Amino acid sequence: MERTETIAAEPAESLAALLDIEMDCAAGDPVPPLWHWMYLLERPAQRDLGADGHPVTGIPAPPEPGRRRMFGGGRVTTFGHLLIGEPATKVTSIKSSLEKVGRTGPLTLTTVLQEVFQGDELVIREEQDIVYRAAGSATLPAAPVAPAPPSGPTLRLAADERTLFRFSALTYNGHRIHYDLGWTSQEGYDGLVIHGPLLALMMGEHMRREGIDLRGKTFGYRFVSPMTKPQTFTIVPGPEGLMRGTEARSAAGAVCAVSTLAEL
Repeated sequence: MERTETIAAEPAESLAALLDIEMDCAAGDPVPPLWHWMYLLERPAQRDLGADGHPVTGIPAPPEPGRRRMFGGGRVTTFGHLLIGEPATKVTSIKSSLEKVGRTGPLTLTTVLQEVFQGDELVIREEQDIVYRAAGSATLPAAPVAPAPPSGPTLRLAADERTLFRFSALTYNGHRIHYDLGWTSQEGYDGLVIHGPLLALMMGEHMRREGIDLRGKTFGYRFVSPMTKPQTFTIVPGPEGLMRGTEARSAAGAVCAVSTLAEL
């Protein structure tokens, strides 16, 4: 699957407004690392959406009707910045797919490969790990309370209902767990789910705002436990320090996502 579009200023301006920060978004300005998630999005027709709001066709498509989709994590290698005002192309394919059995029943683990080119150069290479679990509303286990984080700078974001709705709109994410409270229990959640990509984005943002360049590196992220209910979450340094990774912690102190940063 391939999609080409001009990298416009508006998605970056919109995300900057959501995060309450100032950002230069003129032609030729760079798009910050991980902000490419606002661009080159698939826009399926309404008739192609399932009851949960996810597309029923495309890459990846559910292995069978009724499966629940979860974002398990991924890896983003940033070779350079996307530049505003220039066309870019994203090529999407399935790298691998594996069937297994987990605590909640049968699982399909699919890794999606996305490569973004601009000016005939590979700018971003990304792998996304998508998990399809069996249908049902069994409650997912809560994350255990983690020990105190290492000392170091922190970054906080208030993720209320407005934030979740706007982030869904910015990423064209129709999954109802993020904005439809009445739907969440059908997928085993006790409240609205804070987007995994928002947690990953903020983990990368913490590094960027502290002067750590993600270019020439692979940013890996993994979602440990769902973060549910509107709350202010905190990004903290990982066990090996901010240069090596971060953690996204809930208001209660649970580790819900972790990231690593490695040189190429």
